[in-house]
Amino acid sequence: MSRTIVVTGTDTDIGKTVFAAGLTAAIGAHYWKPVQAGLDDGSDSRTVETLGVPASRIVPEAYRLTTPCSPHLAAERDGVEIDPARLTLPTVDGPLVVEGAGGALVPVTRGLLYADLFARWGAPVVIVARTTLGTINHSLLTIEALRSRAVPILGIAFVGEEVEDSERIICALGGVRHLGRLPHLAPLDAQTLRAAFANGFDASGFGREAWA
Repeated sequence: MSRTIVVTGTDTDIGKTVFAAGLTAAIGAHYWKPVQAGLDDGSDSRTVETLGVPASRIVPEAYRLTTPCSPHLAAERDGVEIDPARLTLPTVDGPLVVEGAGGALVPVTRGLLYADLFARWGAPVVIVARTTLGTINHSLLTIEALRSRAVPILGIAFVGEEVEDSERIICALGGVRHLGRLPHLAPLDAQTLRAAFANGFDASGFGREAWA
């Protein structure tokens, strides 16, 4: 299996896709979004491409669903049955960044959560958390949900303005590494993301040697 890093979040719309794009570009990886739910505003794969990841390094989604909601419901509304067998990690040349949907406990089907998929894959997970009010609770719950399934956690990446105490206590109580922080970017494009990611993260922290 190629070196794989899974990106999940503590909630939806927290900057997970932007982080995943920055990480993918920084380590020269391929990107895969297994299930895309919601197409009216484009797709996460398309967003990642606009943020600097070449189309040749974007693996097509296993499922593209119309409604922007939990994949289990989006599939039902589209008359599609999600087959977990189609959600095995693709083989690529080099590293692979896989982005989940919403948070770790979002249902893929009515009997399968994303955290369950992560456990099957066995790849290390980066938790993306916002720095706004409520992040301590959401982050620690996500850590517990992953640990209860023996999912390896590479660390936590924050998005937003610096909130030193919240970031410190999450890492201390959760027993996870602080990987860095990505500020909100305006404008947001490939150039500003590349610069902000290089400033906020050490790319070597995402290498295989960091998994131990």
